Amino acid sequence: MGNPSDITPGGIPAGDRASGISQAAREIGQRGPAPVHLWNPPYCGEMDMEIRADGTWYHEGGPIARPGMVRMFANILKYENGRHYLVTPVEKIGIRVVDAPFIATDVDIGGDEIVFHTNIGDSARLDADHPLVMVGTAERPRPYVDIRGGLRARIDRKSFYRLAEHATKGPDGLMGVYSAGVFYPLELPSWHGSPPI
Repeated sequence: MGNPSDITPGGIPAGDRASGISQAAREIGQRGPAPVHLWNPPYCGEMDMEIRADGTWYHEGGPIARPGMVRMFANILKYENGRHYLVTPVEKIGIRVVDAPFIATDVDIGGDEIVFHTNIGDSARLDADHPLVMVGTAERPRPYVDIRGGLRARIDRKSFYRLAEHATKGPDGLMGVYSAGVFYPLELPSWHGSPPI
């Protein structure tokens, strides 16, 4: 049956767990994002899967080379209590995410609407359900956008620069952009050392 460390808390060998979640990803994940927010299956252990900071998905130390497989896994990804899981109606398996699970690789800016596009094919309009989140420092800003259910995409450098080109001063004195009638700052007050005037 293998090494004791290869056994899940439920007694399922890690290889079987990976095979089962892969099959579920193929069956469920091909239809687009699954309704993982409605599913609350039991925790079944960890999988040797990691999403690196550059958005590359790894399984057992090697990159997943098939974009379609990455999309299928992304469609059953859930963020819960500060952790990322692959979820089906019957199991929940933890994976590692170094930064954010997705990268916003492009942005459409037009009128009163900004739409981000991710490395896995999702799109999200910048709005109250998909807000912009700024962290980091003035020298090293780290912008994110919520894509779905708490899953974030880190906004890549070129897309952030495009946002900065369209930035205006907001009601709080910070530079930012408007989308869907809401102002989203592209900087934090702490970056200035004192509150804006």
